[in-house]
Amino acid sequence: MAEAAPPPRTRPISPFLFPPTGTYRWQMTSTMSILHRITGVALGVGALLLTWWLLALLGEPSDFAAVQDFLGSIFGHFLLLGWTWALFYHLSNGIRHLVWDTGHALTLPNVYRGGWLVIGMSVVLTLATWLAGYWLR
Repeated sequence: MAEAAPPPRTRPISPFLFPPTGTYRWQMTSTMSILHRITGVALGVGALLLTWWLLALLGEPSDFAAVQDFLGSIFGHFLLLGWTWALFYHLSNGIRHLVWDTGHALTLPNVYRGGWLVIGMSVVLTLATWLAGYWLR
């Protein structure tokens, strides 16, 4: 005689799911990981902007002036500032990952300390670059 299959068990709801359970707590590590991916995409878009600038440099003076006018606008400065921050964030977080690859700083307090260091360094390096750019103008 064939035995009947056991009834399917319901899977318990994970406490880490988003609401309706409401028990999920956003963590710095997940934010840093998502930002690393986003800044990688932003660097790709920034590379297109750099390519546009270089091609305009090779073209007519009016083409270069148009690109310079765009980059000199408030929106252009906003894009360049975001691209600069993305560059330094991605670089700093990549160095953090290289440190992890050596087997160091893998405890949870060191992971959070490194995360704050990455955020701080990206802001400091961005501000230093922009201040140096305006100072050397």
